[in-house]
Amino acid sequence: MSLENYLPVLLFILVGLAVGVAPQVLGFLLGPRKPDAAKTSPYECGFEAFEDARMKFDVRYYLVAILFILFDLEIAFLFPWAVSLKQIGPVGFWSVMIFLAILVVGFAYEWKKGALDWE
Repeated sequence: MSLENYLPVLLFILVGLAVGVAPQVLGFLLGPRKPDAAKTSPYECGFEAFEDARMKFDVRYYLVAILFILFDLEIAFLFPWAVSLKQIGPVGFWSVMIFLAILVVGFAYEWKKGALDWE
């Protein structure tokens, strides 16, 4: 085999690197550098980022995050179901409707218990 057989692979790698690196380099070179309090404040973490790691913080953040992951992953099961709906027929349709009903009952329970409320 000669090296010309690997030219498409090399071009693919180079284009991929250019598409991935070029926007970051442009953003670094052309972006404004004006930090203020809003830009350096913590985002969604609930506590200051550069303090003692052993400090106490509210556990409700993690509860909401776990609930989000739980419901988000369960919704991800709907994509393959939607693609293969014609092949699985009525049995597959009603099994997913039962799955969704259980999901809605769990969501309503969490909502009623106040697990989604943030004070």
